[in-house]
Amino acid sequence: QVELKESGGGLVPPGYSLRLSCAVSGRTSSTFTVAWFRQTTLKDREFVAAARWGGTMTTYGDSVRGRFTLSRDSAKNMVYLQMNNLKPEDTGRYYCAAKRANLILSSAGAQSNYDYWGQGTQVTVSS
Repeated sequence: QVELKESGGGLVPPGYSLRLSCAVSGRTSSTFTVAWFRQTTLKDREFVAAARWGGTMTTYGDSVRGRFTLSRDSAKNMVYLQMNNLKPEDTGRYYCAAKRANLILSSAGAQSNYDYWGQGTQVTVSS
């Protein structure tokens, strides 16, 4: 059973940075896709970023491309989301998601493709 636990959320002013972490347990191979989604008050759960655990390619949602970076540490079984130049519209609850498969990156933005979800961590961007 895969379990995901997010941390690192908080309240920051616009323009600041935050790094979210997702602790992954139960992963047994590199045939694995991880992703970040967010739930805001104005939108349904929105795709943020995704990557295959053993790959080098990462895909991002249009609203965060160039500001957010997904990375992973295999030795620690951790996934990170570095968020720079945060904006008020980035406010929301951020979820880590995973699937025991290598998703095609063009399909990695669909939340229905993921089998495992964390509880989320709240990010608030406000002055």
